Amino acid sequence: MTIREQSEQLERQILSPRACLSAASKGRVKPCTPCNMRTCFQRDVDRVVHCKSFRRLKHKTQMFLKPEGDHYRTRMTHTLEVSRIARTIARGLRLNEDLTEAIALAHDLGHTPFGHAGERAISRMVEGGFRHYEQSLRVVDRLENDGAGLNLCEEVRDGIVCHTIGEEAKTLEGQLVRYADQIAFINHDIDDAMRAGIIYPTDIPADLSRILGYTCSERIESLTMDIIETTGTGDHICMSPTVGGAMLELKDFMFANVYTNPYAKGEEGKAEYMISLLFEYYCKHNEDLPPEYQDILVREGVERAVTDYIAGMTDTYAAETFGKLYIPAGWAVK
Repeated sequence: MTIREQSEQLERQILSPRACLSAASKGRVKPCTPCNMRTCFQRDVDRVVHCKSFRRLKHKTQMFLKPEGDHYRTRMTHTLEVSRIARTIARGLRLNEDLTEAIALAHDLGHTPFGHAGERAISRMVEGGFRHYEQSLRVVDRLENDGAGLNLCEEVRDGIVCHTIGEEAKTLEGQLVRYADQIAFINHDIDDAMRAGIIYPTDIPADLSRILGYTCSERIESLTMDIIETTGTGDHICMSPTVGGAMLELKDFMFANVYTNPYAKGEEGKAEYMISLLFEYYCKHNEDLPPEYQDILVREGVERAVTDYIAGMTDTYAAETFGKLYIPAGWAVK
């Protein structure tokens, strides 16, 4: 018996009957020889962590554009926090932690530079709009690995594209990642906003603090524990009306006081303008697209190629590219 087969056997012994077992996966679009050491979902975790799109997350905005300070979140740290919260919930419900982790680590691979400002800009430029969760699936299916994609398992792909809105994931592991994403971003955005002096602990409504807790740690524990206790042995991930309602109110508080705050978001208009100009430039000068996007240009059209290129940029790379294209270089005497 291989190490993988031993792991699969252990899953059958200890996981809930509702869990998605590795051995029962629907498989990959392109079948491949099973690994002797890793289950299919463990293998997907490694494929995501080792891909270029994952590494670029460290230079993509989470909430604040190019914050000055070492402790503000990036898209990378957000992803890691989602992964940890999701695994905690999965363990509490005896679900498949490896599947959960694979979905969590890949869920934001398609996010644009400059966070939701970049997403809004691209969405205005393309027919039918742009949605980062669809782009995340495209990254793992089409763009990574020199155009071959990562060839992830169907359950991971389903969890990625269903992680934010719309249809729920088919697995409980995928469903819980949606909750973990919300728990992570609400709490770390509160932490970052307090660090920036935009809000203070006493600004959070007292009735919400009494339900969820007064610190980031207390809120995360309350929310994750409520999901585990409320879901119980059910076949659907859910929260209690009291705690779930408090989380929605906390999200409303953040939209009113942070996400639309002119001090915190004052530079986003510039970022959107920058992305729009980059999009227009490459649509007119598609010969300047890197070689790896020329095949997409031929097969799927200029709009698709430009969208893939700009969505994959980091904040730094987008700003540098904009500078080279639109800001005159200094003249030097030879």
